[in-house]
Amino acid sequence: MFEHLQNRFSFLKKTWRKYGKSFIRIEVPAKTILLKENEVSLNAYFIEKGIVRAWYNHDGKDITFQFFMENTMFSSLESFRKGLPSMASFETIEPCVLWQIDKAAADKILEEVYENPTLRNQFIDSVFERVFDYMKHFFSFIRDSPQQRYLTLCKETPEIVKRVPQHYIASYLGITTVHLSRIKAKILKEK
Repeated sequence: MFEHLQNRFSFLKKTWRKYGKSFIRIEVPAKTILLKENEVSLNAYFIEKGIVRAWYNHDGKDITFQFFMENTMFSSLESFRKGLPSMASFETIEPCVLWQIDKAAADKILEEVYENPTLRNQFIDSVFERVFDYMKHFFSFIRDSPQQRYLTLCKETPEIVKRVPQHYIASYLGITTVHLSRIKAKILKEK
């Protein structure tokens, strides 16, 4: 975990060793809810192995809106930072190996990050990557057909298509599993 983060954020090695003590390695089975919608997030996670999905309940139907895979850090950002109820639930799709950090420890690290302009910019860029992912996903619903959204997903993140159950992919694309099956059949026929 720390090698990936160290490549992304230029802390000194001794600083990384100090931060490493703030993370707890946990192994969780598939279908584990890490945070429920409307709860306050007390932890952030780094994924060493596995996939996690973010979803929310819309009139009794769960809507997947983001996937997180290996070497990704995630939390309900607004909840974790501001102590607000989370707008989403986070659930493991596969058995996962996660590194968990609590808010107090994360806040101490962020204090040091904010004091260093280079690190602060690297951190802000990493947060904006997630916001850009949300924006791309949102705009794809306005401009692209479900088939185009599926083809983009296949091209940009083929691991999701390989590893995530079809009903979650359909939910992410805003369609039913039947519609997804039709799209896949049509694509195969066109090849």
